[in-house]
Amino acid sequence: MKKIFLKTMNLLPMMTLACGLARADVPTLPDAAMDTEITSSAAPKTETIVLAGGCFWGIQAVFQHLKGVSQAVSGYAGGAANTAKYGEVSTGSTGHAESVQVTYDPAQITLGKILKVYFSVAHDPTELNRQGPDTGTQYRSEIFFTTPEQEKVAKAYIAQLQQAKAFSSPIVTKVSQLQGFFPAEDYHQNYATLHPDNPYIEINDLPKVANLKKNFPELYVGK
Repeated sequence: MKKIFLKTMNLLPMMTLACGLARADVPTLPDAAMDTEITSSAAPKTETIVLAGGCFWGIQAVFQHLKGVSQAVSGYAGGAANTAKYGEVSTGSTGHAESVQVTYDPAQITLGKILKVYFSVAHDPTELNRQGPDTGTQYRSEIFFTTPEQEKVAKAYIAQLQQAKAFSSPIVTKVSQLQGFFPAEDYHQNYATLHPDNPYIEINDLPKVANLKKNFPELYVGK
């Protein structure tokens, strides 16, 4: 519970940094030149990808409102199963990143669109081992792919954004094969939805959802 206490009690020194995280000037990014194709709805299926980019509360909130996403689960990826516990992950020594497992329907949304939202709205991919007020390797930017196609699309899109100089600083997002995803404790699930009045959520996470609605109205789904 240490981080929850810090997030709610130490807001004044955080606010300047946090404003940089939930920025109003969402970057205008190009569509992915290499992308998956919309599959036939006659053969429904789902795919999963795991995305890390700071505190999982905000990442989960964004993807819960994205068209074509059926489930977004907060959890841990990058470390061993026996260390996938909030108290241990918070030390930054487990190899885990706070992550969100995104389950989506490829008949409704492409991976390129998911990544465009991830890079522009959900987090800042130029911050190394931190996001706004949260610091440590557990807050790193990382894509954990589950298929070879996801790996190709993710790496190609990062290269495309770098070449286009879409950000003023280099992208530090890692791309790794998922070795295991471990859902976080129940009290972390749907945290932004259940605690919209939490000052940390108000400053850092609700603006992300608002930016999704404003900048991607065709992909925004209300709850």
